[in-house]
Amino acid sequence: MNSASTTSADATWPSWVLVVAAVLVSGLLLAGPALRRRYPVAWWLLAGFPAVALRVASTWRPLMAGCGLAMSRRPALTVVSGLVGNGAAPPQPRVPRLGLIRPTAGGFWLLVRLLPGQVPEDFVKAGPAMAEDWGVHAVRVTSWKPGVVRIAASAADPLAAPRIPRTRGPGQLLRVTVGALETGAAWVVDLRRVPHWLIVGATRSGKSTLINALVAGLAPQPVALVGIDCKGGMELSLYEPRLSALATNREQAVRLLAALVDLTLDRMTVCRAARVRNIWGLPEKERPVPVVVIVDEIAELFLVASRNEKDEAQAAGTALIRLAQLGAALGVFLVVAGQRVGSDLGPGVTALRAQLGGRVCHRVADPGTAEMALGDLNPDALKAAQAITPEQAGTAVLASGDGWERARSHLITEADAESIAAEYSHLTPNLSDLHVEAL
Repeated sequence: MNSASTTSADATWPSWVLVVAAVLVSGLLLAGPALRRRYPVAWWLLAGFPAVALRVASTWRPLMAGCGLAMSRRPALTVVSGLVGNGAAPPQPRVPRLGLIRPTAGGFWLLVRLLPGQVPEDFVKAGPAMAEDWGVHAVRVTSWKPGVVRIAASAADPLAAPRIPRTRGPGQLLRVTVGALETGAAWVVDLRRVPHWLIVGATRSGKSTLINALVAGLAPQPVALVGIDCKGGMELSLYEPRLSALATNREQAVRLLAALVDLTLDRMTVCRAARVRNIWGLPEKERPVPVVVIVDEIAELFLVASRNEKDEAQAAGTALIRLAQLGAALGVFLVVAGQRVGSDLGPGVTALRAQLGGRVCHRVADPGTAEMALGDLNPDALKAAQAITPEQAGTAVLASGDGWERARSHLITEADAESIAAEYSHLTPNLSDLHVEAL
């Protein structure tokens, strides 16, 4: 009797498992569209990633063979001889060893060990074929270490509609989330880590939107914002309630930049007296407020039409270079933007570019500007920037010494920027307290 009951229970157990699995799968299929729309990360981890991971594992060998990344285990003549003499099937070719497939918020990544004679560029060329075969938006291949590459895939385009952070507040000092990376991670501008930035982009490419996002993130923080907009303040006047100073022509810009250089020299004296290497080594109560200098349309500072203008342009360029060289340790940070930035503006621009470690390149109207922004850092980043189309407004390529990424800034409108600047106008430091003469 007990034996019969046990046998019956053993027979029905797999059936119950199948029923429960079928119910779960059916529920997931029915709720899939709503789950994907409201909770995209949860949907991807529960349904999307397992299916794609299975596809990657099952197609890896034929994909490598199709891309020319597989190698025969024996020389071709030996294989043919074996086929003719013994009628045996040819040995399976060797393929690069596939590592563990790890999920991310909107994709996955894995490591692959190269076969002898292979280089990372072989896998970079195969990236589009991988994306097509796996049914994902994009695949990016980078070198991980000698003999190993990292393959990262994005299931969907995370730059199509980057989500604005739910909370807004002071956050970490000099650290602002301005958009989303192609990997799905947040695009964070951290001025403590990369103190100076160059932002280029043609009209309606997203440059102004990025500056709006940066100012919106810095406005609630205890920092001084200084603007230089030699086009009469047409762009930066939106933030005037939150700006400690605004120069609207080159004459004012030269005076303001000279005052900022004096400020850095004063801070240098304070640090030397305290025997510290930067302002962050000072006690918090004695630490001067950080200053973020935003320069819009840098070309207006360097274009000259007379001898007097040439002297002004040279003075402005020299001051900017000094601020870039001294500012990081002394709490002065530069964000330099422009539609066109090229060596034709003079040697001062090239010297300044060398001091701006962070680069952001939107769609540009001339290849020289993209070359100036990214050419000295990474040739692959330059190619990616040149491929940005007019329909991809807001999309940019950002690069630094750490590498490069495609990204898109959050949409912060002019009205939003103006409202945020007014909301936090009470936090605006007085320039006289910073030993900077008013214009």
